[in-house]
Amino acid sequence: MKDPTHILNDLLQGELAATETYQQALAKVGDSPGSDQLRQIHAEHREAANTLRQHVHKLGGKPVQGSGAWGTFAKFVEGSAKIFGNTAALKALKEGEESGLKSYERILKEQDLPEAARTLIQTKLVPQTRAHIPALDRLMTAQ
Repeated sequence: MKDPTHILNDLLQGELAATETYQQALAKVGDSPGSDQLRQIHAEHREAANTLRQHVHKLGGKPVQGSGAWGTFAKFVEGSAKIFGNTAALKALKEGEESGLKSYERILKEQDLPEAARTLIQTKLVPQTRAHIPALDRLMTAQ
């Protein structure tokens, strides 16, 4: 079994990358239609990162500071938005959400986590991530 702080730090890195990615997408879209929805999703990822950070602290671990390899994904999204426009950026954001959802679901199946962390993932992070996917679909349809 992996150390719970390591598992939570992996999830934290994903949330930090999501936060970076949404910041970059927001810089691209400005105040265009749908930007409020993107700001809301960005805020939810920031809150998720802060909550995961607190859980790592509670378990005696040291939270990661950066997005690591996930940050590369954020840079790809920024680059694709500049080249291909908002629809490509939204599609990349959706793919990131789908990847994050798979990570959460896999960890719930495979890992033994402290009850508070498991509850956080099951009751807040998974439903929140699931809700982001159709929201991004709606924004892409509106493009």
